Amino acid sequence: MKIALITLFPEVVEVFADYGVTGRAVAEKKIDLRSFNPRDYATDKHRTVDDRPYGGGPGMVMRCEPLKAAIEDAKKWMEDRALVVYLSPQGKRLVQARTEELASENLILIAGRYEGIDQRAIDTLVDEEISIGDYVLSGGELPALVLIDAILRHVPGVLGHADSAGQDSFSRNEKGEEELDWPHYTRPEVFEGQAVPEVLLSGDHKLIEKWRRQEAIAKTRRIRPDLILNRKK
Repeated sequence: MKIALITLFPEVVEVFADYGVTGRAVAEKKIDLRSFNPRDYATDKHRTVDDRPYGGGPGMVMRCEPLKAAIEDAKKWMEDRALVVYLSPQGKRLVQARTEELASENLILIAGRYEGIDQRAIDTLVDEEISIGDYVLSGGELPALVLIDAILRHVPGVLGHADSAGQDSFSRNEKGEEELDWPHYTRPEVFEGQAVPEVLLSGDHKLIEKWRRQEAIAKTRRIRPDLILNRKK
């Protein structure tokens, strides 16, 4: 799997690629991650990548030409089809099911800055807009890294245990329904007067599995009742 990040701050990617799940995926060659800086494709001596918006208003807008050149170079590096994704608060909200689907794609992720990117670049270069939530950040780098981390959990061999991703919150149960994860406990058995549920110490795996299913459903109803209400009748 190859992922290219179009960003004015490639240092962010370099740090991210050294640690945690992503660092392990890169080291084990489960993923090839590379950044492309639009400034490297600017044609003027100041390496300009933005300009004032037509019609007036505050802020600056990223220009089409450097973005297009960076994306085209990323596609050449891919040597295969790639999905171009623009991280934007105006995009479709990211959900677990989409991260699973994207795990089988080569991706070019555009991290915008300033007031965003020229609409013509979105119209002609972007396949999909994705948002990680209904709020605005200073740039698309953090959303891009969030997306990468979420996707990598579904790439075979990246996590330490093959079943880990399948037990995450928002993963689908045996009925194909999304729900939250059950509570987890570890040593000590008693912490500040609170004991680990006895069933988890019983060694009865069927009973433990039943308890976990019940707790997952109860937790989903309590914290995210919308997941229950949105289920198909």
